[in-house]
Amino acid sequence: MYTTSHVNLPQDAREGLIDMLNTLLANAIDLHWQVKQAHWNIRGTHFYSRHLLFDEVAKHARKHADSYAERAGALGGYAQGTIRLATNNSELPEYDLQAVDGEAHIRALVERVGRYAASLRDGITKSEDANDPVTADILTQTLGETEEDLWFLESHLNGDARAGMTMPTKGGSRRGRAAEDISQVTT
Repeated sequence: MYTTSHVNLPQDAREGLIDMLNTLLANAIDLHWQVKQAHWNIRGTHFYSRHLLFDEVAKHARKHADSYAERAGALGGYAQGTIRLATNNSELPEYDLQAVDGEAHIRALVERVGRYAASLRDGITKSEDANDPVTADILTQTLGETEEDLWFLESHLNGDARAGMTMPTKGGSRRGRAAEDISQVTT
């Protein structure tokens, strides 16, 4: 469903952007409730800090959903934000209901937040291709917050970030073992 919009973009570009925003809306709503699932059910080591972290990540996803719905409306679209529509349109996998301990919840959330971030990157490209800097800006800001959330979540998996890393020596290489490990992963 589309309504009148005087946003200076061609109708077909607006329709494509609205469809993309509705997919992101579904992803954000789904992510919000999956993170809340972890928030309510986490047990084990670091319970309190993870419980609070999950609540922050869920708040961010909820805020993102509102931004997508409002931008779709500004473009003349109809925000498809009910729970049923979100479950039908979300690109995220179903949450692992066997997750109980903190490590299992963190791994499940890292996967989902990572996929959500990837959908934002794709949306930025689509927005730029449609010559819509406003939507691209909304998604870029959202991606920054999402990748920070991802970093916070991943930090719970990595233990001591300096483990296995060698410190640079005077006149020696600054790379160290961690940089070599990263280059092996990226090649």
